[in-house]
Amino acid sequence: MDARIVVLAGDGIGPEVTDEAKKILSAVADKFGHTFTFDHQLMGGCAIDAKGTSLPDETVDAAKSADAVLLGAVGGPKWDNPNASDRPERGLLGIRKALNLFANLRPVKLHPQLVSASAIKEEVLVGVDLLVVRELTGGAYFGPRKEAGEEGYEAYDTMLYTRPEIERVVRLAADAAMGRSRRLTSVDKANVLASSRLWRRVTVEVLKDYPDLEVEHVLVDAMAMHLIRRPADFDVVVSENLFGDILTDEASMLAGSMGMLPSASLGDVMNKHNLPLGLYEPIHGSAPDIAGKGIANPLAAILSSAMLLRHSLGLESEAAAIEAAVDAVLNEGVRTGDIAHTGTETVGTVVMGDLVKTHLLGIE
Repeated sequence: MDARIVVLAGDGIGPEVTDEAKKILSAVADKFGHTFTFDHQLMGGCAIDAKGTSLPDETVDAAKSADAVLLGAVGGPKWDNPNASDRPERGLLGIRKALNLFANLRPVKLHPQLVSASAIKEEVLVGVDLLVVRELTGGAYFGPRKEAGEEGYEAYDTMLYTRPEIERVVRLAADAAMGRSRRLTSVDKANVLASSRLWRRVTVEVLKDYPDLEVEHVLVDAMAMHLIRRPADFDVVVSENLFGDILTDEASMLAGSMGMLPSASLGDVMNKHNLPLGLYEPIHGSAPDIAGKGIANPLAAILSSAMLLRHSLGLESEAAAIEAAVDAVLNEGVRTGDIAHTGTETVGTVVMGDLVKTHLLGIE
């Protein structure tokens, strides 16, 4: 297979972890006989510095013509001015909108080797294997808003949703649940928010087409508690944009570290392989406090590259080989600092990537 992958390394540790993901993708290409071409583009704070905008037009054009997009992270203290006309995060929201990426898939699966890295009791973590589907193009992040300004005392963000936006993400989540354990949880705040009452009503209507699904509707505040108290009771969870953002960061603690969790953002734009043109990124941020130190955990970015192969290129065996290589390294007791504990060997970003590559090339 011949594929072109746009790389948006971004800010902070973004370039470090995407370098390791590229290393693994190149190893996959060599091992399985593919050709992957990497097209580096600017987005985020680095784009503001170089181009005066967080999302240059050429970046959008390159992404639209790619087979997939690999993202590192954006943001940092340098651009952390709430009154600025442009911020790195605006570029992230913009690329999602430009590519019509309406669903963010965040798998949360605890590697048994990392039970001790989580702050949650071991008996609570047994069997945790979640897929959180977060709506990406609606809600408070994109609704009408008012900025207060330096002297202002009033501001608002509107959690706006339409029926089609809800229908498409719930249907995607339902299809995913049908391929897993046929359990789906929809998260809302229907007891208070009008947008959530629409969310629940549309969800109920859509799920009439899925009579074999076991469906549960849970209020977001209760879900925040359940994720810590009984996370193994859930399989596929679907929610609106803001709730999904918060809940998936909370769920990352089940896996021991944000450095372990990948994500895929998918929409209805197809690439030349007639598969979704997706954006793949670790869920962690730019971690400016450790940027440039060579200690960031690249496994979330590497696992994101596995999701890229699976969803945008249809290469299931290759994706599974990456995941098996990550498991093999963890089985050996090798860790980056964020998941290290007594008795494990701590390595840096590049060494961790090299170890995954070594195991990948050795997997038959």
